[in-house]
Amino acid sequence: MQGYESTIAAISTAVSNAGIGIVRMSGPEAFEIADRVYEGKKGKRLGSQPSHTIHYGYIKDGEQTVDEVLVMLMRGPHSYTGEDTVEINCHGGVYVVKRILEILIGKGARPAEPGEFTKRAFLNGRMDLSQAEAVGDLISSRNQYALRSSVSQLKGNIKHKITEIRKDIIYHTAFIETALDDPEHISVDGYGEELREVVEKLMTDIQKLADTYDSGRIIKEGIQTVILGKPNAGKSSLLNILLGEERAIVTDIAGTTRDILEEHINLKGISLNIVDTAGIRKTQDVVEQIGVDRAKTYAGQADLIIYVIDASSPLDENDYEILRLIEEKTSIILLNKSDLDTIVTEEDVEKAYYASNPSKKCGKEINKFAIPVISISAIEKSGIDALEETLKLIFYEGNLSFNDEIYITNARHKTALRDAYSSLEKVMQSIEAGMPEDFYSIDLLDAYEALGRITGETMGEDLINEIFSKFCMGK
Repeated sequence: MQGYESTIAAISTAVSNAGIGIVRMSGPEAFEIADRVYEGKKGKRLGSQPSHTIHYGYIKDGEQTVDEVLVMLMRGPHSYTGEDTVEINCHGGVYVVKRILEILIGKGARPAEPGEFTKRAFLNGRMDLSQAEAVGDLISSRNQYALRSSVSQLKGNIKHKITEIRKDIIYHTAFIETALDDPEHISVDGYGEELREVVEKLMTDIQKLADTYDSGRIIKEGIQTVILGKPNAGKSSLLNILLGEERAIVTDIAGTTRDILEEHINLKGISLNIVDTAGIRKTQDVVEQIGVDRAKTYAGQADLIIYVIDASSPLDENDYEILRLIEEKTSIILLNKSDLDTIVTEEDVEKAYYASNPSKKCGKEINKFAIPVISISAIEKSGIDALEETLKLIFYEGNLSFNDEIYITNARHKTALRDAYSSLEKVMQSIEAGMPEDFYSIDLLDAYEALGRITGETMGEDLINEIFSKFCMGK
């Protein structure tokens, strides 16, 4: 275990009025500092108490009693950080927890940096870097899928897979190096072909992990969603329904929405980072045209487009333009205003889509129209359940199971996997070219190092500091 001279302290709960607040200390003097401010029954000293016990008493500032508290003691290495740790459970008033923190700092602790508790846990070998990052992801989880993915990663699913791959790589690297050092006793004749099979499997495993990133990013960050449609189609009304509040201005005047409105929505565990846009139409209004151009830009960057059609009005050239915009995008089409006399059907939408995108016609006879079309009424709030179920089917295939699945949710991990894959490709090229075996070991080691960046085994101090600096204070 790595030792630290300093003892750190921080508020580990939200700084707001609440029932309970927690102030955490970790380091070699945690128990000693706690004894300087704690008063229990019969002069009990915390430093002499067993680990993983809770003690009732008071926090004192000189002769003044600050708060009635419960103090939890955890001796290293059997603590979150791997160090002696004290957690003071006090009343959750903003002033109270800040006052207790100030007292601890005055008695010898120093303020913890963001993420420093978890950083110490990593450096003390309590978790690898992928697990440490999962802690931050778990705290910021916005939906049940992100939570389950973070918990799975915290349990070590990525760590175990990466360790398994690295073990195979280092085994064959060591064999090559040993054989080159002792050619009289260890032969490498024909080893290239044996190594080829190993590397092919490793590349398949790495690519499989990397391919989960898009789904993993959506799980973690949410689906980047843009609502498109003509003016007055019901885009803003739809946004208000999804939000459950009147967030967007809704009027009968076409072109009311001129700027971009961004909101985060959780639909039955599905996170949408949703953007309401200006209605798309040809216009001479300079301000409205800026809004239309922004809508098109956001549409190009979206994971999902929700195209709202006023089904009570015929399709026109503006609809054809929108249908061209969604040609290569994952989309859902909503036929709004089902409470009125509607004239636009799913068949009409399909015909218009193929008319707008002639290149798609060739597969029309073979493939069913791929874009879901759902009838809704923003006024009556009908059809929303069907929209939610469709979203789940599109992005999560109806269900997600984290028993055996591993999802890469971190761009840093994807980059490391890509670098490892590239190094293994070079190994394959060397085998194909009949290069000497020492060429194999160079690129194998590069792949090994790249994968080590995921678990933190081959990372520089500056990058580690940067990663943990993004954590919240007190964690």
